[in-house]
Order: sequence, then C-alpha cells, then structure tokens
Amino acid sequence: MTDQDNYSDIQQEVPASADIEPDPENVYRGHKATLSNPNTSKAAKEHSRKVLESEADEPVNASNNVRGVRGDTKSQDEQKDPGNVARGLKASINNQNISDQAREKAKEKLSNLQ
Repeated sequence: MTDQDNYSDIQQEVPASADIEPDPENVYRGHKATLSNPNTSKAAKEHSRKVLESEADEPVNASNNVRGVRGDTKSQDEQKDPGNVARGLKASINNQNISDQAREKAKEKLSNLQ
C-alpha cells in the first residue's frame, strides 16, 4: 500500500525557512493559561508573570482576564448586546426547568433593561 502523504499537494508542515512571527495575542493567552494551570511549575508561572507584567505595565495575577489586563475599560455588562440579554432573560422566564425564584429575578432584570 502506498503512503498517500507523499503524493499530497498539501504542505505537511511549515518549513524552517518560513519567516512567521507568533501572534502576540496567542502568546499572551498562553502566558495567561500558564498562570491559571495548576500543573505548571512555579518557575514557569513566574516567567509568564514577568512577561505579562512587562507587556501590560500593570501587576498580573491569575484572576486578571485578557480584556482586564489589556486596559479595556468597559465592564462585561457594557459589552453585551442588549437584544441578546433580553432574549436570554425571556428564555429564562419561559423555561419550565428554572426555579420560580430565578424566573422572578429574570423578570426584574428584563423590566430594568427595558
């Protein structure tokens, strides 16, 4: 049986000569993941913490999220689409698997939203 990979037109890996820079946002996410991963060493966490602090110019801990560290001043609620929030609250109100207390809270939030 022949190996089909040898006959494919699709390149299997990026050649070492390719001048590809890592995406800074992905690098940043990787360091954030290192901080929150309990299986990484203290040395790795310290290295990631230093890299993030030098990029963000502010102290970094595992509770910082990507937007919070990057200086996005909008809160999570300000970034949400009000139409989607209203639809979610209406779905909660009509969902039979939700407690009466949760339904009442959803009704209150919906009335405050409108």
